[in-house]
Amino acid sequence: MELYLIRHGIAQERQAGIKDEERELTKEGRQKTEKVAQRLLKLDLRFDLIVTSPLVRARQTAEILVATGLSSQLEESSHLAPGGHLSSWLVYWLEPKNYSPNTQLALVGHEPDLSNWAEILLWGEVKGCLVLKKAGMIGVKLPEAGAIVGRSQMFWLTPPKYLL
Repeated sequence: MELYLIRHGIAQERQAGIKDEERELTKEGRQKTEKVAQRLLKLDLRFDLIVTSPLVRARQTAEILVATGLSSQLEESSHLAPGGHLSSWLVYWLEPKNYSPNTQLALVGHEPDLSNWAEILLWGEVKGCLVLKKAGMIGVKLPEAGAIVGRSQMFWLTPPKYLL
């Protein structure tokens, strides 16, 4: 399985009167995310499923990916909200689905969680080495059998500036 960890696009700054979970993508965030999505489509990338954090900015990013044609399937998972744990997501979301080895799954979420998840999948621990920019993506290939933590392989790390 190929797992694509995608950070939401540029969102409104934190400010009084707007709850964190309600912050939306800015106009620039929408535009850049749309351009990144169009470039991914030109690279013939398609996702069997996009799973998003329930927060507005992540949901909007995921909707842009779907609208661009990168997937026709969109689901929401509270495990992708800030502070979500990879182990919980694996147990309650990934393992029960029993995906085929050829599945391309995209997760749209937040930092530092997505970078931390990638590091755990790659090295078995958080090392603080990976940085995922807004609208950026990390691709991780999960092993076909056995434990995936510490045994996965990174095949993609792209800041959005290389896709614009």
